Amino acid sequence: MEQKPLTRVLVPVSALALAAGVGLAFFIAALVRPPELPVDPNPAPLAGHALCAAVVVTYSSEEDMRAAVPSFRGDPKVRRVFVDPPSVSLLAVPGTDLKGWAQELHARYRRAERVTVIDSDAAAAQLKLTAPPPKCPREGEY
Repeated sequence: MEQKPLTRVLVPVSALALAAGVGLAFFIAALVRPPELPVDPNPAPLAGHALCAAVVVTYSSEEDMRAAVPSFRGDPKVRRVFVDPPSVSLLAVPGTDLKGWAQELHARYRRAERVTVIDSDAAAAQLKLTAPPPKCPREGEY
């Protein structure tokens, strides 16, 4: 009886084990990854929403604000748009650097009086509060 060399058996078994491990890792990552958040760039009233991570663009008039609103629909960083005359509050898609985005918006919208970042987590960390507010969820609002 002829004995098979160890490498002829070990290589296929190792490759199979590696493929199974990679497949298991992707399966676990898919289970752990949070679901995608819905994107709705259609303007909605701000009333009733408590934002904890957003960029607010304030205009001198409601007309200037209304003229700018349609352009927010095309911004890939916009997840939700809220209006409260004469300002627009923008929730970002997860992973967006709010400060950097605010600078972009300030440069793009010259008619805006002010572009402000709302980031309750950063503010609480900076103030070193003994009883900080609850952590801001991925959605950007409580």
